[in-house]
Amino acid sequence: MLAIIDAAGWPIWPLLIASVISLAIICERMWSLRLSLVSPRDLLPKLINELKQNGITPDLLRRLPQESLLGQVFAAGLRNSKQSREVMRESIEEAGTVVTHELERFLTTLGTIAAMSPLLGLFGTVVGMIELFGAQSPISGATNTAQLARGISIALYNTAFGLIVAIPSMIFYRYYQRKVETIVVNMEQQAVKLVEVFHGDRQG
Repeated sequence: MLAIIDAAGWPIWPLLIASVISLAIICERMWSLRLSLVSPRDLLPKLINELKQNGITPDLLRRLPQESLLGQVFAAGLRNSKQSREVMRESIEEAGTVVTHELERFLTTLGTIAAMSPLLGLFGTVVGMIELFGAQSPISGATNTAQLARGISIALYNTAFGLIVAIPSMIFYRYYQRKVETIVVNMEQQAVKLVEVFHGDRQG
């Protein structure tokens, strides 16, 4: 690995840093976007049952935001449950905006890395081409084979590594984007059900 880094030259270092950041974001989002942490499937039925038995208690409002991000949305609505349906829905929407921002955390950075990595690889290619042109002596016309080989290795390694970083980053960026959209839609549906159940428009 060290031999490859040495052969790729100094332009490889920005790509290495980008690859480490990208891998860290991918792992962090994989952990943070688990449904058990974000939107548990059984949260709404459990909440409805508890509301029927005990009503809205301070303990419930304290526990809900700690359990999941969906719990934060529900808690925001329940705090305004004595207000009109519109006020309750507005409070849920405001909490949903905050939750959506949390779900999308670091995704912009991941998308930027996916877009910029090929350009960083291209930059390394240009540096390699400069090395290639520098291998030809303007006076004698002789070719420095060592410098020529160095230029070729810099150009090829940086091009390849730029793609190696960009392709997985773009795949996971698109995947997490779609996952966040799906989670947000699911949260909106469950929040609407909670409002309707609480205001007596439907049964739990």
